[in-house]
Amino acid sequence: MAPTTPVDTETVESVVRTQLSRALGGKRGMLEAAAPTIAFTVTFLTTKDLRTALVVSVSAAMALLLVRIVQRSTPQFVLNSLVGIGIGALFAWRSAQGGGDAADNALAYFLPGLIYNAGYAVVMTFTIVIGWPIVGFMVGSVAGDPTAWHREPQIVRLCRNLTWMLILPCVIRVAVQLPIYLGGRAADDAHPYIAALGVSKLVMGWPLQLAALGGMVWLLARNRTPVNPEHEPELA
Repeated sequence: MAPTTPVDTETVESVVRTQLSRALGGKRGMLEAAAPTIAFTVTFLTTKDLRTALVVSVSAAMALLLVRIVQRSTPQFVLNSLVGIGIGALFAWRSAQGGGDAADNALAYFLPGLIYNAGYAVVMTFTIVIGWPIVGFMVGSVAGDPTAWHREPQIVRLCRNLTWMLILPCVIRVAVQLPIYLGGRAADDAHPYIAALGVSKLVMGWPLQLAALGGMVWLLARNRTPVNPEHEPELA
């Protein structure tokens, strides 16, 4: 049986800090995640050709992947970008098959990101509603007992608040980008909307995630007293 560690706010903090380190990947990881989107947006707005934009975007990601392979370092963030490009290209292709023009197809390229953020927010909110916030399972995986955290009301409450912090960036992205997407679909000239989607995807990507994770660290800094039967701290 795997050893367990006490489930307290220190345990939660260690989980969040570990996830923060894994999620960011440093400046290089953020660049690798952003480069294909920049390449796609700039190329499409310049050439008005979706196929060229996709080729340039994939080429940028493949070049970054090659560098990772040569250096024998983790290709995680480049591979994530390639998966995103592939899904976006599939949506663009389906739009073209449905008779959409180049602008419609380019808008469709950004649609999977909207669906992902909306779905992610719904699923995480559901875990809060049923009383099993998803951050708690991250804690459980580190503590060695997947459900031990749920026996402590203080930890459940803290995990709920931390899960809300993860939900917030997704909600903000959908709230900003969905009207832009719908506006582009209705406009005679969708190119300004495509540019806006490209910029908003970059601006609301890592910066929002950093802000959310920073908020989680701040929340944990206010709740560092371990949970025990004799002393139950007041948590936010």
